[in-house]
Amino acid sequence: MLDPKKIEEIARQIAESIPPGVKNMAEGAETRVKQVLQSQLSRLDFVSREEFDVQTHVLQRTREKLEAMEARLGELEKQLSQD
Repeated sequence: MLDPKKIEEIARQIAESIPPGVKNMAEGAETRVKQVLQSQLSRLDFVSREEFDVQTHVLQRTREKLEAMEARLGELEKQLSQD
């Protein structure tokens, strides 16, 4: 999930970019923008960078194990064919 602090920062930046006259009419715009952003972003299928890095590492280890097993299987098949 996305960091709530980042969402708050985006909402604050959007709220700050609204002209002062409009800002007065839309009191609490930052809170509302934050709610809308959170709602919309929660619908998306995101993973955190940390989770992505963890899964990348797991995949790399799995590939290494698979390659080792394929090499071992090749050796065993070679031994069987020689007997």
